[in-house]
Amino acid sequence: MDLEAKIAAEIDTAARCFDKLKSLAPEIVAASRFLVDAIRGGGKVMFCGNGGSAADSQHLAAELSGRYMKERRPLAGLALTVDTSALTAIGNDYAFAEVFARQLRGVGRAGDALVAITTSGNSANVVEAARAAREIGIRVVGLTGRGGGKLPPLCDACIRVPSDTTSHIQEMHIAVGHLLCGIVEDACG
Repeated sequence: MDLEAKIAAEIDTAARCFDKLKSLAPEIVAASRFLVDAIRGGGKVMFCGNGGSAADSQHLAAELSGRYMKERRPLAGLALTVDTSALTAIGNDYAFAEVFARQLRGVGRAGDALVAITTSGNSANVVEAARAAREIGIRVVGLTGRGGGKLPPLCDACIRVPSDTTSHIQEMHIAVGHLLCGIVEDACG
């Protein structure tokens, strides 16, 4: 296959995934309500994930604390992926599976929200963070691939995007994250 044909095929696949994503509008609306409730209640929205999902966590937290589409007051968005000293100390002294849960137990409060991002739905540290959030009284919004893995039963809302391919899952996760940030910004900004 020549490169131009490969590029066209990849774009066609992504377009089909995004077209199917429209069917998840009810789940996205439900998830956004938990984030809006957290901010309106004086809480915060925290994000966690690994690799590309860690980057998405930081990106989306910045959309809330900075701005997404309009000038407004800062909103409480926090990525649990950014403190390398905490990540490495917790990973070393406890376990890598605890790096987000332990931070969450320190800074999270009932009424906050956690956006737990994992393409497989099985990342141990993201699943443990969701468990910790449930214990504290923090609403959990999951972003996963089609299968969902272990995460959905721990979520108040889980958006399982329609793909099993990591790159396409990640593309849809950032699009869903932008939708969520836009809704929160409009409701709370």
